[in-house]
Amino acid sequence: MAQEATIENFDEMIQGPLTVVDFWAPWCGPCKMMEPIMAELEKEFAGQIKFVKFNVDHQQAIAERYKVMSVPSLVLFRDGVAKEKVTGIYPKDRLAHYFARKAAE
Repeated sequence: MAQEATIENFDEMIQGPLTVVDFWAPWCGPCKMMEPIMAELEKEFAGQIKFVKFNVDHQQAIAERYKVMSVPSLVLFRDGVAKEKVTGIYPKDRLAHYFARKAAE
């Protein structure tokens, strides 16, 4: 299960060689569709990528910092620095290919 980030621990949670933060909201239908896909990918990439979830409701400052304008959005961090962002729904195989490439870099 992805770790839940809060406004208080966000900067600590994104530390590490490769972290993917799932910016989501409880009211977001596409976020609910992505949830099982992300759970599977988290198992598949265990030990290679740290997965973190961040609820954007009532915590807009963090979302704005990384220019997250819609959810779901995935922001890829390397050593605490945001490198890339993907927004929207993606099939599992496409995200798996993307994560595999990023883990190999």
